[in-house]
Amino acid sequence: MAGNHPRNTEPMLASPRCGAKTRSGQPCRAPVVAGKTRCRMHGGAAGSGAPKGNKNALKSGLFTREAISLRKELRQLIRQARKLAEQIE
Repeated sequence: MAGNHPRNTEPMLASPRCGAKTRSGQPCRAPVVAGKTRCRMHGGAAGSGAPKGNKNALKSGLFTREAISLRKELRQLIRQARKLAEQIE
């Protein structure tokens, strides 16, 4: 069903582009969402981004320097205990 009417694609082609980097490293060529600087896939869609007062960004403490060094010390103590147990047997 191809018609012979002229298509007015100029406004669409002249609209600003997203510009976010895609996985291939090239800039995204999708048009931006109205009033935003990114396309709907790169953060321009309504509801995208973290909610206000985001509690998900708080650290659980599992990967703090203190916790990592504590686990490292514990592993070292366990190794020493195993060596001592082997010597006793």
